[in-house]
Order: sequence, then C-alpha cells, then structure tokens
Amino acid sequence: MWLYLATLVGLYYLLRWYRERQVVSRLQDKYVLITGCDSGFGNLLARQLDLRGLRVLAACLTEKGAEQLRGQTSDRLETVILDVTKTESIAAATQWVKERTGDRGLWGLVNNAGVSVPTAPNEWLTKQDFMKILDINLLGVIEVTLSLLPLVRKARGRVVNVASVMGRVVFNGGGYCISKYGVEAFSDSLRRELSHFGVKVAIIEPGFFKTPLANPEMISAKAKEAWDQASPEVKESYGENFLASTLKAMQLLEKMSTNDLSLVTDCMEHALTACHPRTRYSAGWDAKLIYLPMSYMPTFLVDAIVYWRSPRPTKAV
Repeated sequence: MWLYLATLVGLYYLLRWYRERQVVSRLQDKYVLITGCDSGFGNLLARQLDLRGLRVLAACLTEKGAEQLRGQTSDRLETVILDVTKTESIAAATQWVKERTGDRGLWGLVNNAGVSVPTAPNEWLTKQDFMKILDINLLGVIEVTLSLLPLVRKARGRVVNVASVMGRVVFNGGGYCISKYGVEAFSDSLRRELSHFGVKVAIIEPGFFKTPLANPEMISAKAKEAWDQASPEVKESYGENFLASTLKAMQLLEKMSTNDLSLVTDCMEHALTACHPRTRYSAGWDAKLIYLPMSYMPTFLVDAIVYWRSPRPTKAV
C-alpha cells in the first residue's frame, strides 16, 4: 500500500514539474508593468525580465530611481514615474502604458510597491499611521489594478500581487499585516472573476528578506517615534522594558532575514512566464517551513506561539 501511495505522490510531483516548466511563447512581444522599481524586489525583477527579453515598463516613485534603473538595463526597458497613492498619477501612468502597448494589451501587471512602517503595537499608533500603509499597500494595489485591468484582459495576461507571510500570520500591530490580508482577499476575488477572461492572478508570499523597505533600523526608529507620541497612560501601561524588548525583537529581523532577493523574483518571473503558473508562491525557507505551516494551525496554538515569544507589558494581567 505504501509503495502505491509513494508512486502516486511521485507521479503527481513529476507531472507538476513538467507542467510548470512549460513557458509562454513569444515572450519578447510581452509588455509587463512593475510598480515599485526604485529598489528591492521590483528593481531586481525589472532587470531580470529585461535580460529575459520581455518589454519591461518599470514604474518608479522617483526620477533618481528611474535613471539608475535605465543605466543598468537595455533600451527595451522604459520607466514611468508613479505614485500609487495619487489618482492623477495612476491615470497618467495608465495612459502612458496604453500608448506603448497598443492593440497587444498588457501581458503582466506586478503590484510590488509597498511600505512596512510604522509597525508597532496598535495602541501606540494613530489612524493616520494605519492609513499611510493602507494607502500604498492595499488601496494603491486596488486602484492601479482597476485602472489597468482592461489592458490585461485584452492580452489575456497575468496579475501578480505581492502579499506576505504576514498576510497569513500576524506577529505585530499596525497597518502592514492588515494591508497584506487585504491583498490576499482582493487577489482571491480577482482571480475568480478574471478566470472567465483567461486572465491568471498569482499571489507572492515572501518570508523575511533584506530590502530597503524592511530595514530593521528604520522599523525600530519608527516604532520609537510611535512610542514617543503615545499617551502617558499607554507608556505607563506598557513600560520602558516593553519598548526595549520590542526594539530588540525588531533588530532580530536582521538575523532572520534572507539576502537572496532572487528567491522572490524567480517566483514572480515564473508567474509571468509559465503556461501554468501557481496560484500562490511561498518565497523563502522561513515562509515554507515556519509561517505557512503556522497559518494552518489552530488559532489557540498560533496565539500561544506568538504570546510565548512576545514581550509582556508592565501592567499585564
């Protein structure tokens, strides 16, 4: 019996391996728009796809980032300035994409732009702190996608949304985890709706990686800033020791994070170029071996694990 079971499992993975190795034809004619190309995942993916021969439309927040990227890539790659929090900027970028893609449509849209701060216990933060992240990580993703969907549908192309393991398991307060849970929900609804038009939607769920936006010093500084602006009652309830422990935990991100960003961009590239892309990609061994399994555990067990590793406030019960 076990031999038959092992054979079936082996055949399943062999078939999946074969399907996932099939590549879309005429990649050199495909246009892909990537947001957040100034640095990190977006920057590396733009260079990676350019080497692959695709026609990359790289959206950067700053002219400096766009200029640096153009200096590292071929003449095929074009850049546009895009602020995903501004409707007029999205409208201008959409028109720019239309002019370049013409009747071909947009094969790929990669919603990569995002921020991770401020991240701190919820009670230290204000509504504006939450909105800073939600405007970029969630509402920006939604508006950019809705603006470009007609072009993606025309090409029967792909939408690739960057979520996070923090969109499956919550370890801290603030808007980041909320935004990534929202990206997961938006992507799921989008995938089901667009399947009628031959459009595929993939979600990238990276673990912890060393990128400019996940700089532990910046995260710690923003957490300290949130603490400084908290009310005296909040400070008394949590205590200085809780602050110190929280900052120390954030510094540990440096040791936990992975340097190899290609683990993420390879997933993005596969989602854009494979005939049979996956629905979800878990990037990084920490995502595969720790956080993804945790997301399937009973809630009380996950709560116990997170509670065990978290600092305790001074006035905790």
